Amino acid sequence: MAVVSDPYAAVVDPQDSRARVDAAVRTGAGLTLWLGLLLVSYWWATGGGFQDLAGWETGLTSAGRLTGLLASDLLLVQVLLMARVPFLEAAYGQDRLARLHRVVGFTSFNLMVAHIVLITWGYAAGELTRTPATLWELTVDYPGMLLAVAGTACLVVVVVTGVKAARARLRYESWHLLHLYAYLGVGLALPHQLWTGQEFLASPGGTVFWWGLWGLSVGAVLLWRIGLPLWRSVRHRIRVTSVVREDDGVTSVYMTGRRLDRLPAEAGQFFGWRFLTGPGWTRAHPYSLSAAPDAHSLRITVKDLGDDSARLRALRPGTRVLVEGPYGRLSARARSRRRIAFLAAGIGVTPLRALAEGMSYAPGEAVLLYRFADRPLFERELRLLVAERGLGLIWLPGHRRAPRSWLGAGVGPADDVAALRYWVPDVAERDVYVCGPEAWAEDVRRTTEAAGLSPDRFHVESFGW
Repeated sequence: MAVVSDPYAAVVDPQDSRARVDAAVRTGAGLTLWLGLLLVSYWWATGGGFQDLAGWETGLTSAGRLTGLLASDLLLVQVLLMARVPFLEAAYGQDRLARLHRVVGFTSFNLMVAHIVLITWGYAAGELTRTPATLWELTVDYPGMLLAVAGTACLVVVVVTGVKAARARLRYESWHLLHLYAYLGVGLALPHQLWTGQEFLASPGGTVFWWGLWGLSVGAVLLWRIGLPLWRSVRHRIRVTSVVREDDGVTSVYMTGRRLDRLPAEAGQFFGWRFLTGPGWTRAHPYSLSAAPDAHSLRITVKDLGDDSARLRALRPGTRVLVEGPYGRLSARARSRRRIAFLAAGIGVTPLRALAEGMSYAPGEAVLLYRFADRPLFERELRLLVAERGLGLIWLPGHRRAPRSWLGAGVGPADDVAALRYWVPDVAERDVYVCGPEAWAEDVRRTTEAAGLSPDRFHVESFGW
């Protein structure tokens, strides 16, 4: 186990340059998003959009044009948000990017539906009874419309399976495959936008904007989601060295590779892993590092939650591994205080165990509160961190004692906030790192906020997808 040689060496500065850069990136990204929406609205307005609103038929068509433009802009923004652009990943983290992606995606889809309804209604001369026939005529007679319909169908599949209730019923492998249809849907929309969307080619500025946004989106996906992962996989030649059973249904995979000191990974981050063993290798699975990375080895620890995770037990030494990442902001990058607290549930202890090993802190400055159902993972390693690093360790045994409590049944009747303040009296002055199921993590969030913790010092990695 790697141990930081001088735990007193790093004094955390809240105004650290990385924190300033990340804040600037978030501000710039937000301004760019709104500027793009304002720009396409401006072009709609200068193209007679407001004047057309004066009539019923023309008003419907004009409103349909505007919703279509906004939907197209947000659709491409949605692609960029999940294109694994490094500076966005560093500034937001995967959890936050995923939430923004979801909000932007549903907004874009709703605008797209409004666009279809309004445009069709307008072309039907404002007569609602004529809209079905008009929709059919538009589909078969206008260039690019059949492709647009196919693209819309792909996006409907993605949106429906993106609803939380539907996601809960799908295996990760199935959801991942269905979600790839978003790229097909976006691609099939382009011919329709170029052939029938007058704002796309009405002015040099509009042409440059739309072609530039399309090019940026495609380029980001090709570079960051395909090119960089392939380059890193070839460069580092990661292979499995051993597989260790940690508990019932829990397996650790140890790996090594070339020049791992040049792999920009930090404790607490995760990779998308593809083990080249046969079926299932085409799907990347997000697993956190369970040990601080060093120049020679990587380790993940995985609970059997699906077909592909179950196959890890059968991995053989020497198996080649393709990687995407590292991703996530559950790392020292998010840290703004010298004193830290880790709260984990079940398999969620994996990235926090890596952080407890890899972060700099003096004895007594870090504490881990770990809830587990039967027995804890990494018990020997955690006790070693207690002895060698001065990590505070509090076991929280038992299943959740109540639906809205993050504590284990073995803790006793104490109130959640009172218990947290008892174990970590200065929790409001610390950075708090949390990893566990989404519902449990939300209970922890409510408790820490009630204890006075600022939301910007609550750092979470959930297992929701």
